[in-house]
Amino acid sequence: MIFKTFWRNKTKETDKKTDTINQLDSFKYKTTIETRFADFDMMGHVNNAVYFTFLEIARTKYWKQAIGWDWKKTGVVIANASLDYITPIFIEDKIHIYVRTSRIGKSSFDLEYLLVKTKNNEEIVCSKGKTTCVAFDYQIKTSAPIPADERNKMLAFEQLDNY
Repeated sequence: MIFKTFWRNKTKETDKKTDTINQLDSFKYKTTIETRFADFDMMGHVNNAVYFTFLEIARTKYWKQAIGWDWKKTGVVIANASLDYITPIFIEDKIHIYVRTSRIGKSSFDLEYLLVKTKNNEEIVCSKGKTTCVAFDYQIKTSAPIPADERNKMLAFEQLDNY
C-alpha cells in the first residue's frame, strides 16, 4: 500500500469570524519555533502530528508572555483542535507561529494560529490552525468561567470588542 501526501492547493470556505486569518498584520503575537531532528519524517518534512505540538508550544508562550494566565487559579483544556496543512516544512526552514485570541465566550475562547516559514525575507504560510480552549477548575473537575483578569488581558492585548 502506498501513501502519498497531497498538499492542499484549493481554498476552503470560511465563516465571517475567520476571514482575516491570512492577514499577518492582524496578529499581535509571534514566536519562534525551534525544530528538532525528531520532528521530521522519512520524507524530510515535519511530521503531521508534530504541528499540534508546535501549536501547544506557541499557545503556552502566548498565555505566559501576552496574557499572563494564572495556572494555579484556573486551568485550560482543549475542547477542539484543527489544522489546515498548506505547504510542507523542511529541515532547513526557519519557522514562526502567530497566535491570537479570536473569540471569547463565558468559559471558552478560540485561538487562531498561522505557522510561517521565512524564505528570501518573505513569510510563507505553511499551515493555519484553531483551538477552542475551555477554562477548567481541576478541583471540581468542570469548566469554569474565564477569570475576569485573564479575560480583560485578552481583550486589551487583542483589542477586541467587549464580549
